Amino acid sequence: MSLDDIPLTTLDGRPMTLADLADGPVLVVNVASKCGLTPQYTALEQLAQDYRDRGLTVLGVPCNQFMGQEPGTAEEIQDFCSSTYGVTFPLLAKTDVNGADRHPLYAVLTETPDADGEAGDVQWNFEKFLVGPGGDVVNRFRPRTAPDAPEVISAIEAVLPR
Repeated sequence: MSLDDIPLTTLDGRPMTLADLADGPVLVVNVASKCGLTPQYTALEQLAQDYRDRGLTVLGVPCNQFMGQEPGTAEEIQDFCSSTYGVTFPLLAKTDVNGADRHPLYAVLTETPDADGEAGDVQWNFEKFLVGPGGDVVNRFRPRTAPDAPEVISAIEAVLPR
């Protein structure tokens, strides 16, 4: 099964796949509402707005595996994201990104090494994976790399349609 075909569930319970998000790249980010990195939502939403017309989709994946920093229900997560950060990009249902119950999406994503050549478990909230239009993971950015960091922007621009 390709990455694009892995079954996903939206925050509001609808089934989807990455293939449903169009033919452009997808920036997959595990997110949390009560993390020191939560303000990255601002830059993620800005990326979504700035690059939406060129085909980029930012996809938030709420995860409660890191010190319980995403404890809310689907409704609480949606309300927090939209009212606090104006998030308009799609969010998935709360998902395990590591461990025995790791979602199949993350089983594939975590095989990709970061810039230092390290693959494996997600380190913390707000780790970013850039999936190219063909469904291949092309970049991995660790949590402290800001969504608007030059290396993230240039990686996104490299996979956008010309």
